[in-house]
Amino acid sequence: MPDTPAAVPTVAAAVEAAVEAAVEGELRLLDPAVRAEPALVGELLHPEFLEFGASGRRWTREAIIDALTTEDDGLPITASEMKGTLLAPELVHLTFDTECNGRLAHRSSLWRRTGDGWRLWFHQGTPFSADESAGPDSGSS
Repeated sequence: MPDTPAAVPTVAAAVEAAVEAAVEGELRLLDPAVRAEPALVGELLHPEFLEFGASGRRWTREAIIDALTTEDDGLPITASEMKGTLLAPELVHLTFDTECNGRLAHRSSLWRRTGDGWRLWFHQGTPFSADESAGPDSGSS
């Protein structure tokens, strides 16, 4: 029996579902309860995961799982300004800001769809101060 138009998801719906899956994964990674459990963090990270942290450190999958589950202070992390874009059928780019204990960071994440679902493939954090975030970038250095 051929698919009826109502049964075939629209492109917009597919894009929205992909972005929503990435946002959901990102928010789970910010949850202190998830960050405390190596298996839960590991379920969300792609096997080839790489991060350039707000500290300037380069993190591998194994190193970030260890750091989050043993060194994380459990403080809440607040995310704001989260936006997502589908770059390709299997790749979503998220940008957002975080605040934790007064520390602010601009963040960028790439989520890849795998056979096991959406996994965080790459992440970068860049620290900023509240006065630097007021207004658009002027383009000057």
